[in-house]
Amino acid sequence: MSAAVVVSTLRVEPGKPAGLAGRDPGDRLSLADKESGLARLEEQVARLGFLHNRLWAEQRRSVLLLLQGLDASGKDSTIRHVLTGVSPQGCRIVSFKEPTPAELQHDYLWRVHAVCPSRGEIGVFNRSHYEDVVAAQVRGLVPAHVLKKRPHHIREFERMLTDEGTTLVKAFLNVSRDEQRARLQERLDNPEKAWKFRLGDLEDRARWSEYMVAYEDVISETSTDWAPWYVVPADHNWVRNLAIAELLVSTLERLDPQLPEPDPALLDLRIS
Repeated sequence: MSAAVVVSTLRVEPGKPAGLAGRDPGDRLSLADKESGLARLEEQVARLGFLHNRLWAEQRRSVLLLLQGLDASGKDSTIRHVLTGVSPQGCRIVSFKEPTPAELQHDYLWRVHAVCPSRGEIGVFNRSHYEDVVAAQVRGLVPAHVLKKRPHHIREFERMLTDEGTTLVKAFLNVSRDEQRARLQERLDNPEKAWKFRLGDLEDRARWSEYMVAYEDVISETSTDWAPWYVVPADHNWVRNLAIAELLVSTLERLDPQLPEPDPALLDLRIS
């Protein structure tokens, strides 16, 4: 399957339901096998590094990757494997936790806007402002009349970011309930990963259906022409990583960042 077909397959068309229940978390996207998939991932990681260097040099536009998903869907792992070839100088990763007292004194998008990527950067949100809809809905953190307005807020916030030169790539990492159970158990059993486990993971898992309904609703409401959603099958790590790499590479190729013209005074300069 070509990169263009992968992107098209994963995209949630604006105005249409996300259809999460009908999307297979174990989909291999018609890739022949894991070995060929990993080889293609290596190529795309290198291509991403090349394109990002041009984006950073151009200093005109930015890209923001939003990773959303249930616990153990692979957000951290995706960042490690896909962005390994990107210069840290021009990449900023932000993980959103529960709001601090200072952040709660502002609107819920205030802390998000403050850490959006600068021109030339690839920004990555490991969870994002969508927690203020999904988690808020499932846990009943805000009144219904407040929650109802947030998808509209977000659509217009993302339109503003786009108008100002930031291209958003929004990915929902779609992991199955069985695969999540296996990953949480492995996390608990592995001394190198046990620190990541929290009892709240089990509480959230018990509300799986509620979370999936909340994601279905918000993805359907906020997949727009200027900032569409992509639903990425996440049961196979290599498929998930390749899909995200394809999304980023296709985005940067469409932006086609250009190197600045060198100073004419330097063209004939010879260093002694």
